Amino acid sequence: MTKTAHPTDLELAALISSKICHDVINPVGAIYNGLEILNEEEDAEAKTYALTVIRNVTEQASARLQFARFAFGAAGSAGSVIDLSTAEQISRGFVGNGKHRLTWKGPAGHMAKDRAKLLLNLVASAMSALPRGGDILVDLKGPLDNASFSVRCKGTGARPPHYLVEFLTGASTPPLDTQSIQAYYTARLAGSANMKLEVLKDGADIVLAARP
Repeated sequence: MTKTAHPTDLELAALISSKICHDVINPVGAIYNGLEILNEEEDAEAKTYALTVIRNVTEQASARLQFARFAFGAAGSAGSVIDLSTAEQISRGFVGNGKHRLTWKGPAGHMAKDRAKLLLNLVASAMSALPRGGDILVDLKGPLDNASFSVRCKGTGARPPHYLVEFLTGASTPPLDTQSIQAYYTARLAGSANMKLEVLKDGADIVLAARP
């Protein structure tokens, strides 16, 4: 990452805030549209449809905010570790029940905060590695105070997550914006957590592998 000029703390905070807003603006807008239908429509079927949309997108917005709270924010800042059962739960909510499917394999317990945040960001990166959907396989190995973990991306058209390789190698790094900040932050987390992060190709799969 030596070729990338690090943003100031204020710039990084602004970019992360913009990304979170970008991720939740669509479901929040859909909630507003659903409420308008409820107010304007008299047809019972249309009202039922609007309620279904509101329920679904409210769940989606809540899951994204909960994920961002742990993956980017200071959730659990009173301690230095994050409960992996919580990390798994919010990851499942973030991945949802659509075109991506999450499998989580590993022991229960607590992991150092920066390493747990790195794992969460790898789950988010895996979704961008599977543009047509597929399986996201999380695997943790070793004692949790020094564990290695991988996130396997398995599906049609699997590809390296946008910009992550560039930020890890420092080659041809893109400008920082709401599209690239995820990869930049993930690479920075790996360094902060003293983890070596690699993006590997295994047959048709992409594997995001982190080890101490």
